[in-house]
Amino acid sequence: MSGEGQSIQKGSRRGGVSPRTLAIVGLIVAAVVGASAYFAFFAGQGAPEIVRIDGSSTVYPITSAWATEFNTQQRQVVVAFSGTGSGFAKFCRGETDLSDASRPIKQSELDTCTANGVTGITEFLIAYDGLSVVVPIGNTFAQNLTVKQLCRIWTQNTSAGACGSAGPHVTRWDELDPTWPNQDIKLFGPGTDSGTYDYFIEVILTPTGDRITSNFFPSEDDNILVQAVANEPYGLGYFGFAYLEANLDKIRPVAIDDGNPANGDGPILPSETTIKDGTYAPLSRPLFIYGSAKSLERAMVKDFLRFGYTARGTALVELTKYVSLTAAEIQAQVAKIPP
Repeated sequence: MSGEGQSIQKGSRRGGVSPRTLAIVGLIVAAVVGASAYFAFFAGQGAPEIVRIDGSSTVYPITSAWATEFNTQQRQVVVAFSGTGSGFAKFCRGETDLSDASRPIKQSELDTCTANGVTGITEFLIAYDGLSVVVPIGNTFAQNLTVKQLCRIWTQNTSAGACGSAGPHVTRWDELDPTWPNQDIKLFGPGTDSGTYDYFIEVILTPTGDRITSNFFPSEDDNILVQAVANEPYGLGYFGFAYLEANLDKIRPVAIDDGNPANGDGPILPSETTIKDGTYAPLSRPLFIYGSAKSLERAMVKDFLRFGYTARGTALVELTKYVSLTAAEIQAQVAKIPP
């Protein structure tokens, strides 16, 4: 037996305690007291108040940035994204307090909310976006596309009368321009729950009565779409402007010509300037967040929205590469927040 073991046993037989044992006991007591004080402190503080947001992946970077600076130990805004449509479904079931949206709420969604007792829906404009058509950085040939060419790429109509008689659905790049590669166009885009999907159909396909092809890879996560386009040499996709600006080392935008001289002469690239002045048409759009009468009774919800419209909130919109509101627009939105 070691000397240390003999010392402990000997001390025990004498009814005394060694200095080492006293030190260990002291440490244990201190730890227990410290832990008790720790838990007592936080129990006294209580659980943090939580506000839940879900919806558009396009709007997510804005409300997530707001939440990061707004949150404290005692107030937590939790932001997720599942697509505008899925976000409204959760909102109308009362599962979230605010709903991010890259399109206005539909009447059918309002009806669902009302049926579930979620009433007094208020729409808040928070920024502007330019829905960006992109190709991988290595694509040097497709610099410009017209709205009609976009329609031909995305329509399911194979008749000559498709896209306002511009021509049928195309599947290869050289069908748009004979100097372009004889390669299949690999398409990537938001899923059907996305407001970006709805908006794209509305401005590119609906005017000519066309329906969208099912021959594309869908995702509600714009980061997945970025990587998919970047990794496909002959890929083409679309999503919000912020995801373009954050990934210019992997993808590049395609200039769009809407054929309307009032919106500029020829193809226009998305930028803060062209989105703000409306010349990047028809793919510039507003972005929203929605609240209900019940959620807007909560002081924390109102404080969060007011923060979004402060100078710092506006700066965060710009840092996320979206286009901020004018002073008059901000004033109009703040006026919607209940006192």
